[in-house]
Amino acid sequence: MNSISAIIRWQSKAIRGSFLVFARTLMRKHPQGQLYLVGGFVRDLLLGRVSKDIDFVVAGVPRAKLVAHLKKYGHVNFVGRTFGVFKFVPKGQHGNDAIDIALPRLDLPKGRTGAYRDVKVISRSSVPIEDDLRRRDYTVNALAWNIFDRRLIDLGFGLKDLRARKLRTVGKPEDRFREDFSRMLRGLRFAAELDFSIEPRTWRALKSLVSHLNDVRSGVYVVPREVLAKEMMRTFYANPGKALDLYDKSGVLKILAPEMEAMKTCPQPKPYHMEGTVWRHTELALAVLASRRFRAIFPERPDAELIMAILWHDLGKPYTLKTPKEHGVDRIRFDGHDVAGGAMAKTIAERLKLASPPAESHYHVNPEHLDWLISHHLLLLHDRAREMKLTTIEKYFVRHHLAQKLQQLILVDSLATIPKSGRPAVKHLTTLWKILDRLGDRRHRLPNSLLNGDNIMSILNIPSGPIVGLLLRRLREQQLLGLVKNKKQAIRFVKKEHPP
Repeated sequence: MNSISAIIRWQSKAIRGSFLVFARTLMRKHPQGQLYLVGGFVRDLLLGRVSKDIDFVVAGVPRAKLVAHLKKYGHVNFVGRTFGVFKFVPKGQHGNDAIDIALPRLDLPKGRTGAYRDVKVISRSSVPIEDDLRRRDYTVNALAWNIFDRRLIDLGFGLKDLRARKLRTVGKPEDRFREDFSRMLRGLRFAAELDFSIEPRTWRALKSLVSHLNDVRSGVYVVPREVLAKEMMRTFYANPGKALDLYDKSGVLKILAPEMEAMKTCPQPKPYHMEGTVWRHTELALAVLASRRFRAIFPERPDAELIMAILWHDLGKPYTLKTPKEHGVDRIRFDGHDVAGGAMAKTIAERLKLASPPAESHYHVNPEHLDWLISHHLLLLHDRAREMKLTTIEKYFVRHHLAQKLQQLILVDSLATIPKSGRPAVKHLTTLWKILDRLGDRRHRLPNSLLNGDNIMSILNIPSGPIVGLLLRRLREQQLLGLVKNKKQAIRFVKKEHPP
């Protein structure tokens, strides 16, 4: 952990810049005021982590005077009426550089229902910073740095827990969680993002209260599914393997996705799957994402959509299980588990609203995409690459917008499948990649089609119909094989295939 001098170095650099010029003049005008850097940004500075979200609390300056002063130095927008936060964009900066500035506040739960934002907020310049910190969730987030006094305010456990890499609630964990049940999910996210443990009392309280994540009041979830989805996806994106472990051992998975429980005891056929149960195979698959072998081929960081496809790629196995003893088959089989699992994953993703994070973010999960990826993850086993038509390879592994994710899912599944020899088989993928390299490039650089449907209808003087599609596929196959190389040859080919 970095020393407090890390904050001083950051502060000195920031205040020399234009984005905190307003602070010095504010304090000169209101010498009774105090400016604090608070929360996760302080935590991350001490941990040496990069953090973009900068949060300030201004004490001792009335709201109206604070707003009037900020307007002289930039644009001010009041957001989040529940929590009373000002978004301040200094002159010359962009909206993405907004700074969160708030007055100290108290959160008084209206009824301890655990409902997200079901609190009465008292936001006043006279509230002591210590009281503002006491209403926060975890001790490592309940830290404040007095900018001009250069003093760290710690309620007692913040620095200690940072050094121990431990998560502990501020005050009694039962009280903190009952104020807002989503704090339990935030705790799991912090544990994954920071690679922290959760101290025993906090962990016990969390485990005892997770069932409340599905509480409904007046027909509405106490913890909105959109909030749940955001926390869940950020957790799995941060550390897939640890996320699975945390969500399982805390009981959250059993509450939110009970369909997964059957994976823990579902056997797999030896000698093809020496790794053990479907659950163990899934654990290994998530671990592959951090392996050198995977990163050497796909260096880009996997997004939440791929991670969830991996998590649920064999979800259908327990529900399609056939054994020699019960069903008279030659070995353990899971016929159709890919299609069944895809449909199940889609249902869960829709139920948990995993598509609610913005589509452009790393945390967005499209349920239709999950269905397609999981339903096709056995494509190279059902039909070997060398036996596939080139147009089929092009359709699924080049032109499709999920082509790369499908390759990633197949690779992860293959590397997590341990045969008797102990060496995972990836020959089906290497064969595919050789074909793609031979065709042009794995990165969607195959040549454009020589003719389109309108061209064929005009050349042959035929109407639209199935024959046009058939001719297009045959022509494309010939082009990819290198047997038809230009438009003249393409015209000759379609005339030969469909004589007058």
